[in-house]
Amino acid sequence: MLPDTESISPFTQSLPFADADGGDDDDEGAELVGFAVVDGFVVFDAPQAATDNRTSDYAGGQVTYSVTYARNNIQAGLYGFKQYDTEFFNLIDNGLPPTNPTITDRESPSGGQFAVFIDDRFNVTSWLTLIAGIRPTHFSGATFADPALKQVVEDTINPRFGVSARVPHTQVVFRAFYGHYYQAPPLNSLTGPLLTAIQNGDQLSFMPLHGERDEEHQFGVTIPFRGWTLDADNFQTRANNFFDHNNIGDSNIFIPVTIDGALIRGWELTLASPRIWNRGQFHLAYSNQVANARGAITGGLICFPPTDPSCQPPPGYTPLDHDQRNTLNVGFNATLPWQSFASTNVYYGSGFTNGMPSPEFPGKYLSQHTTFDASVGKHFGERFTASLTALNVANRHLLIDNSLTFGGFHYNDPREIYAEIRWRFHY
Repeated sequence: MLPDTESISPFTQSLPFADADGGDDDDEGAELVGFAVVDGFVVFDAPQAATDNRTSDYAGGQVTYSVTYARNNIQAGLYGFKQYDTEFFNLIDNGLPPTNPTITDRESPSGGQFAVFIDDRFNVTSWLTLIAGIRPTHFSGATFADPALKQVVEDTINPRFGVSARVPHTQVVFRAFYGHYYQAPPLNSLTGPLLTAIQNGDQLSFMPLHGERDEEHQFGVTIPFRGWTLDADNFQTRANNFFDHNNIGDSNIFIPVTIDGALIRGWELTLASPRIWNRGQFHLAYSNQVANARGAITGGLICFPPTDPSCQPPPGYTPLDHDQRNTLNVGFNATLPWQSFASTNVYYGSGFTNGMPSPEFPGKYLSQHTTFDASVGKHFGERFTASLTALNVANRHLLIDNSLTFGGFHYNDPREIYAEIRWRFHY
């Protein structure tokens, strides 16, 4: 979960309350949140109404050239895009005027990215392959509020290396990879009344969004055995300027943010069967993952000034909102008589990070959850296919997220049943 960065808080006011003995205590107050005062009466339903309209015009392209020479498979190319955005914000805070006025803001950021890439897959022997590549990238764009600073300009060079080795006289393959990645920042700026309200209302400001830089390594093995295929891997991604987002107060206007650092690591396992009884295939996918973040929010809506003691984040790593330690999918895809087919899938999750621990939802993580999906269908000739799918068959109702960064409480979808018809044209 991200640190609390609500930039426009619900309207609050301290009012005298009666003591147990019936007297008034002028020194103490009860804090009321989310209310308005109309004609001297307290109205407790005072939500915020938000509008966020965005239009993007962009163009881009990629050119790739591949050539095989001796034992080398070389690929090189260019990639680029240019984007122009127009975004309109409108926020109505139904608190007590004029403390919480209507706030309107319009932004028009723009930016672009250009990259060159080249990589080579070199077959040293029939069982050993080496991979090496590099990707220089240039980005420039408006990602922050100060009109005197026209754009953020970043240049990065990202190398990648890999190796795969097949055990002689078997089909067992070991692999390893190490690489750097760059993700350009979103085009977001914040000026005018909305920025002023944020800076005046809370200890917050808006700072430049810089690109995310990731360092990743992987180790894995693929083991085929009598038609079964087992694949296992271990991975770790260490990110700087990790991208996330946060909402303005209780509204649904989200502002991208960057966190100083993140560490995501885990184990993954997949298992696929051969065709069983000449009818279908079994599949399993399991992931054990830990997703943590450290440090302060460095871009977007930040605690300001950063040197203030109250802006200092807790030491060490803390779980991100999408940190779910164990995830499992098990299913079976079957081919039935009369050109029919069916599939089933069971999903299990150990529970995401508990963003707001309470007596109703105690602990560091939300409750574990399991859902079951099923689908049946039939081919009518070569062109026409009809199917019926049911998701969350048992209609399980459960809380899957209560983190601030996703705008409040979210429950899983109820049972969904839908039909699908496909017609294949001869093109």
